[in-house]
Amino acid sequence: MMMTTNITILSKQYFFCRLLVVVLSLLMTSACKKDDTNPQNNDRLMEVVMDNFNLSKFKAAVDRSDMRPVLASAGPLTVLAPSDGAFTNAGYKTPVDVATTSIPLMIKITGYHILIGNYDLNKMPFLFNQEIRTYNGGKLYVTRWVKDNDTVLTVNGSRVLATGIKASNGSLQVIDRVLEPFLYETLGEALSANASLSLFTHAMQRSGLFDLLKGKGPYTVYAADNAAMIAYGYSTLEQIEAADPAVLAALMRYQVAADRRFVYDYILTAGKSSVITQTMLDDNNVKVQLVPDPTAPGLYNSITLQGPGNQTPATLQKQNIITGNGVLHITNQVLKITR
Repeated sequence: MMMTTNITILSKQYFFCRLLVVVLSLLMTSACKKDDTNPQNNDRLMEVVMDNFNLSKFKAAVDRSDMRPVLASAGPLTVLAPSDGAFTNAGYKTPVDVATTSIPLMIKITGYHILIGNYDLNKMPFLFNQEIRTYNGGKLYVTRWVKDNDTVLTVNGSRVLATGIKASNGSLQVIDRVLEPFLYETLGEALSANASLSLFTHAMQRSGLFDLLKGKGPYTVYAADNAAMIAYGYSTLEQIEAADPAVLAALMRYQVAADRRFVYDYILTAGKSSVITQTMLDDNNVKVQLVPDPTAPGLYNSITLQGPGNQTPATLQKQNIITGNGVLHITNQVLKITR
């Protein structure tokens, strides 16, 4: 009887030991699965950004905008990450500068660089400015083109430096400029909001073309700043108001192209002479000359424009201001058909 009791006790102990082993095994398996799905322990986009020494400022932007959970999510996502040099050119010298920027501004900027879905830019058609929607609902324009036997990718006219950096929840592309989310749906709104373009804007309104710039588009406007308008002969709003609308319309149509054109679009399409022409709204042409990049021999970073009536080329004071229906460039001269 004593032996039977001992065997029963041992059997129960054995059963409980086996049960404990099974339970511990299940717990360990469950823990492993949780680890596998934990973004912090996986090769998510957030980790790719953190591991790239050239994206320290973009990481600061992600942290400042509280977008870390987005980049650590299941995705899929495509991230267009500006390089540290791109942030420097945009005025952010150090990660601290990014980390102390306005939070609402950084939310807009960071969200504008994230796409929902897995976009392989290298497989897009060979076309200019193909529209893509961003995480925050904005519009981006991707160009894929062949230049000197090389395939070139641009986003809003900025060069894609590296493509297809893979992560478990998407991919990352490195770009050479911080993309500015467009603040205005139309070129008309963008012109009206810029105090340095008040004379040009009034000339557009007086000419009867302003409603055109509030339409669907796309258009590219080369807007002369106030100093350029004064040099041309329109010093005050009263002078513009007194001008013949037909005369103003003829002038203003020569400042607008019926297309969306970023600076890099001209760089891609210009030949070895570095010169190309742009047809304007009045069907006359403007000479476009590429401007060499002083920091990168053999490359270009801007353009000048010259009509037959301009004695010297007009330079861009600001370039690639994107709106919902086109692009705005600010120039230092009014483009002239005749002298």
